Amino acid sequence: MKLLAESRTYATSDGLTLHYVDYNTGPSTGVPVVCLPGLTRNARDFSALALHLSESRRVLCLEFRGRGSSQWDADVSHYQAHQYVADTLLFLQKENLDRVIIVGTSLGGIVGTGIAEVDPGLLAGIVLNDIGPVIDPAGLKRIGSDLGRGTEWPSWKEAAAKLKEVNGVVYPTFTDKDWLDYARKTCRETAEGLVTQDYDPAISQAFASDSAANVELWEVFDALADVPALLLRGALSDLLSSETAQKMEARLPKLDLAIIADRGHVPTLEEAKALSAIRAFVAKVDTLNYPSI
Repeated sequence: MKLLAESRTYATSDGLTLHYVDYNTGPSTGVPVVCLPGLTRNARDFSALALHLSESRRVLCLEFRGRGSSQWDADVSHYQAHQYVADTLLFLQKENLDRVIIVGTSLGGIVGTGIAEVDPGLLAGIVLNDIGPVIDPAGLKRIGSDLGRGTEWPSWKEAAAKLKEVNGVVYPTFTDKDWLDYARKTCRETAEGLVTQDYDPAISQAFASDSAANVELWEVFDALADVPALLLRGALSDLLSSETAQKMEARLPKLDLAIIADRGHVPTLEEAKALSAIRAFVAKVDTLNYPSI
């Protein structure tokens, strides 16, 4: 019997061991999907989406260095988008993947766009989860205010309560059960039985909010001009403005826009509208690459 998900690793060019989860529960008739997480997130963010999509294709959920089960980097200067692009390109090479759909949440979307800039032929399509070429300083300030603290809580319930306090504006309709699930996706247990967020706190040292807020990446995102794209924007997002999303829709001829209600930065990708939009998008990309499907 085939496993629903297989936990695997690969080695980077500088010797780190990075983790990913390989989903392939059905016949691989569609374009493979590679999921890239946000700044402090991990492969667990994509578990529900991966199970949906893996009925017809291979789905690979990566964890950047310093996140989840991937090895932490002693050189914090490597916690930058260009390094994640290089790591992901190496991963695609090792897995012999020459044509993929990328689903990129926030930072993952920037990394996916960077891959299009380096080798546009690799991307059959891209899903951008609440990220664009102009990053709102308000969202960066909120994210940076809780980044890298290394806080530990005595129980999952207390971790969930703190995460709700910090992120309640992002997920205003979450129940207590949702917050506990959110905690289990974003945190881990320490050897002492405490609960802490599942990333290297040193990531905060590479998080330059002031400079990032003043950078516009329109020329980078222009690499997607010929790539089928789906942009998901949380209706309450404080990182991707409605104005920027509309400009992206006008500037990128192959981009579709879906607004996810009652979500800030970022949608979980478990919302009914997000799931249906992504399923429709990958089906469209399949027909472009495999017309006989």
